[in-house]
Formats: sequence, C-alpha cells, structure tokens
Amino acid sequence: MALSLGLSTVQRLAANVLDMSLSRSLCALTISTRKDISTSSAAAIAVSHPLCAEPLKKKKRIDPAVVRAREERRRRKLEKAIRRLEKSSRQLKPLAEMELPREVRAELSERRRPARPLTTEEANERFDLMKEWTRHRREQHVADVAVLRRIQESRAKALRELRAESFQLYCAAIEEDPDLVPWAHSGPTLTPPIDGYDAPDGDYVDTTRRWE
Repeated sequence: MALSLGLSTVQRLAANVLDMSLSRSLCALTISTRKDISTSSAAAIAVSHPLCAEPLKKKKRIDPAVVRAREERRRRKLEKAIRRLEKSSRQLKPLAEMELPREVRAELSERRRPARPLTTEEANERFDLMKEWTRHRREQHVADVAVLRRIQESRAKALRELRAESFQLYCAAIEEDPDLVPWAHSGPTLTPPIDGYDAPDGDYVDTTRRWE
C-alpha cells in the first residue's frame, strides 16, 4: 500500500513537471499573422511560404530569315549612327561675332533699300562709260602684246647672232642667273603643325532635334 502510494505520487510529480515544460514551450512558441511558425529555442523551427510552381513557357521557334533580318537592321542602324558621328566630328564651333544679331534679323525688311530704277539719261551715260572703258582696255592690251612681241623677236635675233659667233658664249647666255631676282628666306615664323594632333574646336553642344 505504501509502495503503490509512493508510485502514484512520483507519477503525479512527473506529470506536473511535463505539464510545466509543455506550458513553457507553448509560451515560447509564437505564431505571426503571416502564418510563419518560429521559436526562439535552439531548434529554430520555421515554416516558409508555400511556393506555387508554374510550368515553363514553351520557347517559340523563330525563322532564321527573321533573325537575320533583325541583325541586318540593327547593323544598318549602327552604321548610320557611326556615319553621323564621323560627319559631325570635325564641325567647327560657330562664331557669334559672324552671325547677325536677332534684332538685325528682325529688321531686315526695314533695312533693305529697294533699288531705284534708272532714268534713260543715266542708263545711256553708264553705257557710254562702259564702252569707253572697254575700248581703252583693249588698246592697252594690244600695246602690251606688241611690246612683248618686239622684245621676244629682239632676244631671239641676238641669241642667233651670238651662237654664230661663239657657242660657249651662247650657252653662258642662256644659263639661269640665281642672282637676277634677289630672294631671302629666314625660315618659318610660326610653330610647324604637329602630325596627328587633333586641335579642339571649343565647346560645341549639338541641340539639333532628331526624330528616329
């Protein structure tokens, strides 16, 4: 009777200890609103979200001709962009002082003077002056040509006579004389250009609008 009493007491004590340990474990167990179960114990129990698998999309077969056409179109577009860059690479910076001010461009119609029609007397006078100037220039040209012809004929006659007298004197006469026209050269006064040097043309901002 005493032994049975002692066993029942031990069983109750063990049951109480088990209940207390389960209570502490349940207290440590936390359940979040996202339905994730986690605990701070060493076991680190956690349940992740259920992931729904999706079947892979079937790859579409593309015609090789379509692929080649796309590559050719992309290549032509790149070549066109390269040509555009090469064309605008050496554009000079615009000079503001060479451009008309905006105010002047707006007043061009007011600043332009209409040509006044000439009267009959003024037109005849200009025509007579033009004829007289043309006649004077022709006479001057004919006189210059005659002088040059006489000089050439005299020189040719003198060279013929000199060759008949002495061939050595003739050769000395037709030689070039480097001291006939004095000419002096002191060398370049500016720094010679550097081979392969790409000179900058200033700050240039291209604001051209393009629609592609």
